[in-house]
Amino acid sequence: MSSEVPKPVRRGVCLVLAAAPGAGKTSVSRALLAMEPELELSISATTRAPRPGEQEGVHYFFRSAAEFDAMAEAGELLEHARFLGRAYGTPRAPVEAALAAGRDVLFDIEWQGHRQLRAKLPQDVVGVFLLPPSLAELERRLNARAQDSAEEIARRMDAARHEMEHWHEFDHILVNDDFDRTVSDVRAILHAARTERARLPGMAAFMETLLGA
Repeated sequence: MSSEVPKPVRRGVCLVLAAAPGAGKTSVSRALLAMEPELELSISATTRAPRPGEQEGVHYFFRSAAEFDAMAEAGELLEHARFLGRAYGTPRAPVEAALAAGRDVLFDIEWQGHRQLRAKLPQDVVGVFLLPPSLAELERRLNARAQDSAEEIARRMDAARHEMEHWHEFDHILVNDDFDRTVSDVRAILHAARTERARLPGMAAFMETLLGA
């Protein structure tokens, strides 16, 4: 009687979800985290001030500009970037520990961070870029979600255009014109990435046991 062959442990996925401001990546990220128990959100360090309800170590690691620069110089960040005058970065240690344990990490970062992360972890990163259906719809969303001045909206639209110029650096491009479909598509990308041969370092030993070699 043969015993059951243990399944090989896989390496985790770095799923980067990027988009222009207002394209819906925060809502898509929340939906993914609620549906995928093996997926965890990477907690970034930032120099911006906490917003109402945000907690240290839960939403962000809030750091002064000097503290943030010291982390970057010490090599403690996998990526870091400045966006709208604020700095954001990903601490290295928790991400590497999660990947080695077979847990997937979701990144809500900009194109600069995606580029750096891919350079540091080229075999682990899967990049998804969300686009709005149109610039007019993007501007409508920005106006609807905050009581910002016309100058601030214009500044965010300029930043959005610059962000979208880097769409070609990502593995997958999705137009977020239907929220449920977008979430479903991102989940399909994640599930496919989990079964890539390169992410299954124990597969050779598994096959030897399976085939009795």
